[in-house]
Amino acid sequence: MKTTRCFPLFATMTLLLLPSPAQSAEFKFPGHTFTLPDGFTMEHVAGPPLVNRPIEADFDEQGRLYVSDSSGSNDKPDKQLQEKPHRLVRLEDTDGDGKYDQSVVFADKLMFPEGVLWHDGAVYCSAPPSIWKIEDTNGDGVADRRTEWHEGKTLTGCANDLHGPYLGPDGWIYWCKGAFAKQTYERPGRPTISDSASHMFRCRPDHSEFESVMSGGMDNPVAVVFSPEGEPFFTTTFFVHPEAGRRDAIVHSIYGAVYPKTHGVLDGLKRTGDLLPPLTHLGPAVPCGLVRYASRAFGDDYENNLFSCQFNLRKVQRHILEPSGATFRSRDIDFLVSDNPDFHPTDVLEDADGSLLVLDTGGWYKICCPTSQLPKPDVLGAVYRIRKAGAPKIPDPRGLKIAWAKYKPKNLAGLLGDSRPAVRNRAIAQLGKQGQESVTVLKQVVQAGARAAATSATGARRFTGKFVVPVFSVEARRNAVWALTRIDGPGAREAVRVALADSDASARQVAVNSAGLRRDAGATPQLLETLRTGTPHLQRNAAAALGRIGDKSAVPALFAAVEDVARQGLANPKQTPANLVTNEAFRVMEHSLIYALIEIGDSAGVRQELEKVGQPSRLSAEAVGDSAKTPTSNSTSSSGGPGAGRMPALRFVQRAALIALDQIDGGGLTATDVLPHLHSNDPVLKQTASWIVSHHSDWGKDLADFFRQRLAQPSLPAEELSELQQQLGDFTRNEAIQQLIAQMCADRASPLATRHLLLRVMAKAPVREMPAAWRPPLHQCLADPQEGVWRGAVAVIRALPLGKTNTTEFVEPLLRLAHDQKAPAEVKLEALAALPNNPMPLDVETFEFLCGYLDSARPPLDRTTAATVLGRMKLDDAQLMKLADSLPSVGPMELSKLIGAFENKTNETVGAKFVSVLKHAKGVRGARPDVLKPIFAKFGATVQEQGDEILRALNADLAQQQTRITQLVNGLPRGDRDHGRRVFESQKTVCSTCHQVGYLGGRVGPDLTKIGSVRTERDLMEAILYPSASFVRSYEPMTIRTKDGEEYSGVLRQEGADSIVIISGANASQRFAMADVAEMRPGTLSIMPEGIDQQLNQQELADLVAFLKSLK
Repeated sequence: MKTTRCFPLFATMTLLLLPSPAQSAEFKFPGHTFTLPDGFTMEHVAGPPLVNRPIEADFDEQGRLYVSDSSGSNDKPDKQLQEKPHRLVRLEDTDGDGKYDQSVVFADKLMFPEGVLWHDGAVYCSAPPSIWKIEDTNGDGVADRRTEWHEGKTLTGCANDLHGPYLGPDGWIYWCKGAFAKQTYERPGRPTISDSASHMFRCRPDHSEFESVMSGGMDNPVAVVFSPEGEPFFTTTFFVHPEAGRRDAIVHSIYGAVYPKTHGVLDGLKRTGDLLPPLTHLGPAVPCGLVRYASRAFGDDYENNLFSCQFNLRKVQRHILEPSGATFRSRDIDFLVSDNPDFHPTDVLEDADGSLLVLDTGGWYKICCPTSQLPKPDVLGAVYRIRKAGAPKIPDPRGLKIAWAKYKPKNLAGLLGDSRPAVRNRAIAQLGKQGQESVTVLKQVVQAGARAAATSATGARRFTGKFVVPVFSVEARRNAVWALTRIDGPGAREAVRVALADSDASARQVAVNSAGLRRDAGATPQLLETLRTGTPHLQRNAAAALGRIGDKSAVPALFAAVEDVARQGLANPKQTPANLVTNEAFRVMEHSLIYALIEIGDSAGVRQELEKVGQPSRLSAEAVGDSAKTPTSNSTSSSGGPGAGRMPALRFVQRAALIALDQIDGGGLTATDVLPHLHSNDPVLKQTASWIVSHHSDWGKDLADFFRQRLAQPSLPAEELSELQQQLGDFTRNEAIQQLIAQMCADRASPLATRHLLLRVMAKAPVREMPAAWRPPLHQCLADPQEGVWRGAVAVIRALPLGKTNTTEFVEPLLRLAHDQKAPAEVKLEALAALPNNPMPLDVETFEFLCGYLDSARPPLDRTTAATVLGRMKLDDAQLMKLADSLPSVGPMELSKLIGAFENKTNETVGAKFVSVLKHAKGVRGARPDVLKPIFAKFGATVQEQGDEILRALNADLAQQQTRITQLVNGLPRGDRDHGRRVFESQKTVCSTCHQVGYLGGRVGPDLTKIGSVRTERDLMEAILYPSASFVRSYEPMTIRTKDGEEYSGVLRQEGADSIVIISGANASQRFAMADVAEMRPGTLSIMPEGIDQQLNQQELADLVAFLKSLK
């Protein structure tokens, strides 16, 4: 069962001394060549017809394997929910040779099954929007009872609303919620959970005590595994916005943590500061299945390693963990790799004999996964088994020869330390089910650890009279606590408290987690001692436990721990307070301490601790010049006065108090508590104040007064100006701040640098439409003699929606600027681009000016800007005829914009010219047939007939596209990646304008830093030729229809409670107030136009593909 996915925490401390992995060995199967480290073997153990497209699996106690099996359908999720085309099969190895030879359909008619857990006689299967409990009550091998165990309530376009479930060692059931649909859960006696974030949820098997373990902005958390101490780890996609090759991750899940990505779904979540870090970044891997290797069959070096399936990278990776403060680091090594682009591992699990099973789902999956436009349901999957050559055979690995039904608690307790993981786990489960009957025996097991601790402390002998004191292994004692955790009642809680004094730190950690999970107030004194004296992992878990228990007496101890941890961090001479705030290990510990304060909710106690270290303004003054010093003494207690050696650590105490008061409901934090720190010389307090202020738009008046004083200063250093811009930008929706910006921007007596800063703030303001208060000063700025001022004003007008009224109020000054002979050409272009969308005539001079920017020698962004302006203007017939002459030479990006100029025109001569030049235009492949068709029709029947030829060519079906791709892939010359880089960065393709490679390039489209590791040459060719064939997750086009009937297309970049932003091209974004949006629907056309290949010759195309393939 998946309960065995765990690893001993302190057994990993020497793993960094491991040698490098051995040379690899190859194993060949039809269509596959696999590589594994030397000394391993691999065999095919299941496939069609037993199982066709395996997704996830789990074992029952008999060793039978329950596998979710896809039908190969890529229909939209709502259709799959209606038709339920998938199934769950049970595989059995009847002759014991390790290969499955029997299959039965355990359950058919399933919605997309995204998780399998065998627990207590039933299969739990997530099939969005629900998790189902599926049972075979009569033993015929076919399920006859289905119960909706969890109602997830949402089903989104990628069906990633649910993954799992997974059984924790505590006996609770865990699962992941992905996508960003809002879910609401009422919880009697507990706060309601209602948000759109991703989560790891858990509850007891009867679905009681439902709660969130972690939350975040990641798209798709999938698999969860546990350490014996109860530490959860999970895989996820899109942990961060793609950049510099980073995207997906494996995460050590910290209780109460909020993780990236940063976007609107995080609003309202309880935070302790910055978002928490991952265990390891994986790039565009699409990690899914995850397992902890519990056995020693692979060798001691492999015990307690993690293994992850990476769908996109066609491999299983090994993760060697080492403690790092209160969290871990990971050393990642490829374990199993396939050369077949259709190998997609989705799950990995450990069999009882120590072998690993790897599930390959095959080539069918296409939903939200742009591996290729063509799904391949005919490329079926398989199950493979990996063994260590020469590994000793484990007798009766599942304990099937044990008379389980006859075993009493005393017998079962003897199995808690068994060398066979499956036996240990079954003993834990059975002891938990026997309930109160097991408590006495389990208490005797954990007492052995406490006695060992006492013996070690006193030097006493380990026997009394004639009788030797029973000795249970650390493994047995940990597992005894997990069994006790599953049992209700004061006796079980009391027994767990005994384990808090165990001689082994990992056993104590299990007890700490158990006490916290069960909110055992009786354990508070021991937890406080653990917080004071424990290892970092023990301290972190003790803090979490104290927070869950909610005893206000823990507040001073939590603050003392903050100071001690900060002092320890600052003892490193290379560590400064500013660096410590962002140190990953410190941040994890700090989070747990602050989150405990938030959960306890004692705002008066927190305020008292804040006052002990001095009033905010006084402490800031005392801190000047001391922030970089390292404490020289650890002897001062946390309750003493702020001595010089303690000052840096005490700033972290103050930081913790400010954040806790901010996040506690009714905490009473005020602007006067925080604002002085925005101008502090202390980086810790400044960063803390900036974070707090960023979500307090209700402090507008106080903020306005504060910023007014700072902005009035005649000269500010560049660093402070940048800081002010960031801080002001977070409050531009506040009316008081809007008024302040307007007043100081219009006032020519304000320092010039301040006015420039304010214009930059206005241009980036996340507002629904331009505030009325900003309009008069912008008019003044457009007429200002300072070039930088009117340039800034143009940028603001271009960036912010003007709303439905007064849309033409800036037309006159913008046109005046565009005709100003003294103005630089690029400013004239920006002024024209800032004109409203309303079509208006263009004078000859302006028309010629814009046409000149269509020249291929011009920078790509300038070409696109000019094309956009021309496309929305009201041109006369002569201008249209001249513009048509430019169409054959422009690229697809410009052509798609210029077509708009011909909308609603009726002159047949113009229409004939338009159609004629389009037939020979290089960028015609980037044109949309649905846009061209009504344009042709307006010109009359003759033009329409001529245009049909273009439409037929653009509407080439999928088969024709695939044929063309094949012809090009097979017929291209050998590519040169160095030349390909130049093509990528050239004016012809403008790829780098929108795509990032490493740290260079635009961020409109997907990050391509590691694209070659997840896409074949054919995939890359398809993406170049037919960018609308498939879309990368988080870059899907959206169509926005406003309430006045206008439609806009682009990639959704920001989504908040009151506004959204879409990007329609490089430097082209639009913000919409949610109140003005009538409909949001998935788009069908990429913002990357087709036809880029028409700009290139065969060698350049080959070079471009070679360059992209080299990006790994």
